[in-house]
Amino acid sequence: MTKKLGFLLLALLVVLTTEASAQDHQHGMEDAPYAGLEQRDIKALSEQEISGLRVGEGLGMALPAELNGYPGPRHVLDFADELKLDAETKARIQSIFDRMHIEAVDLGAQIIEKERALDEAFSSGQISEVSLMALIEGIGKLRSELRNAHLRAHLTTAAELSEMQRRHYAMLRGYGDHMH
Repeated sequence: MTKKLGFLLLALLVVLTTEASAQDHQHGMEDAPYAGLEQRDIKALSEQEISGLRVGEGLGMALPAELNGYPGPRHVLDFADELKLDAETKARIQSIFDRMHIEAVDLGAQIIEKERALDEAFSSGQISEVSLMALIEGIGKLRSELRNAHLRAHLTTAAELSEMQRRHYAMLRGYGDHMH
């Protein structure tokens, strides 16, 4: 066997061994999809979710509106010049955003605290079916109110815009011509 062929076989063996090892490791991780999440402050919420809830972000809650031709107030304000918003319309949309934002920040803080309480109830072992139901119903109600705040803001914002502005907004956001 030549030196060159021996080197190629050795390189191939290293590649195949590394690939097999990577697949074995990946297979092991499939059995532990939540590995590492036990380190979270609140197990059910990522840092990104906590941050978004704290600052009133939509976190995808308004996608049914956004992707069906009902623009959100924050993005409309971002595109105020491109959409040629007059001062009165811009002021009304700012007001819609401000009301939604205040409500979203407040609800987000409440959701974080309820999720923390749920986590602590399990962590401490002080959970029962009754307390579980109360906690998850409370979280569900708050999440529903938060989603409503975001969707309502999209609905109200859309009413402030002309059909042409809504179409232009969709184009600016990269949604294409399929919007209403």
